[in-house]
Amino acid sequence: MKAVAVIPGRANSIHLREVSKPVLNGAAQGVLVKVLRVGIDGTDKEINAAEYGAPPPGDEFLILGHESFGVVESVGPRVSEFAPGDFVVASVRRPGSSVYDEIGLQDMTTDDTYFERGINLRHGYLAEYYSEESGFLVKVPQGLKGVGVLMEPASVAEKAIAQAYEIQRRLRIWRPQRAAVLGTGTLGLLACLMFRLRGLEVIALGLREPPFLNSQLLEEIGVRYVSTKQTSLKQAVAEFGPPDIILEGTGYSPLVFEAMQVLGKNGVLAMVSISGGNRTAEIPSDHINQGFVLGNKVAFGSVNASREDFERAVRDFSQAELSYPGWLAKLLTHPVPGLENYELLMKTLTEAKDAIKVFCEVAAL
Repeated sequence: MKAVAVIPGRANSIHLREVSKPVLNGAAQGVLVKVLRVGIDGTDKEINAAEYGAPPPGDEFLILGHESFGVVESVGPRVSEFAPGDFVVASVRRPGSSVYDEIGLQDMTTDDTYFERGINLRHGYLAEYYSEESGFLVKVPQGLKGVGVLMEPASVAEKAIAQAYEIQRRLRIWRPQRAAVLGTGTLGLLACLMFRLRGLEVIALGLREPPFLNSQLLEEIGVRYVSTKQTSLKQAVAEFGPPDIILEGTGYSPLVFEAMQVLGKNGVLAMVSISGGNRTAEIPSDHINQGFVLGNKVAFGSVNASREDFERAVRDFSQAELSYPGWLAKLLTHPVPGLENYELLMKTLTEAKDAIKVFCEVAAL
């Protein structure tokens, strides 16, 4: 079968190759999935640039793609929750050896080595088929098949939000009213949607000046968009009120410390972006420290997602289709047909100005 792969450590090595089609081989809990769509993002771009990524043991190549959507083709004899014809998405991280890995929370692993499909030490989904244990799959309803490829980025936002609510159980009563989302890419847009589904007032901050597609989509679901070229985060909070929860997803680390300053009392800051480089910044550290202590504030980091977070995404997507019909589909801006067009896929990811979600249409829905 065809697959799109890289040679980890070799920049711009993305290529199409023939690999063996996976078979269940009597795997009792195995599921064979025909791939329909695979989303790509900055992670795939960075792996192709040889910034990180490693192949599975015994292979020199790594099949890309961690944002999967497919249909079940066959199942092992001990699989009861899936049947041929079911639409599914697969989680990304696989267990290591820590206690968290042993209880299904490999996204919280304390191991130094982690296993992620399409990223590190495990092949990804940018192929015609993949096989997987049923415990790493989540069923997608028929009515959501058109937007199923968005489940993986949605799961990242779902985890951060769920963790924030879990942390705030410390307050006995926590009724957030305002949220701020920093960054309006795919993940930021989905986080805004989730906050709106929970009844919060939301401001979203991005660099680009409106109007453009992302800002228009946010307006459609009642989110106020603010360009940081026109209004700083501090100014926005002064105008609209301090947020009870902030989700930071820009990758611009100085903004994290600005967010700490404007976070409301008893508030929580969730950080989901990865900062590259060696950027430094001068910050009012005494002011931030005092504000966190006197305001009982919390800041935490969140990476990857568990199966439960994918299941939350399915539920929220179902609600979104009722509350904002057709909105999710508008995020799927740049389809690229066929694995053989892998070069166009990467070019689109890099150069398309109004791209929200770039994805490969591996097979027809």
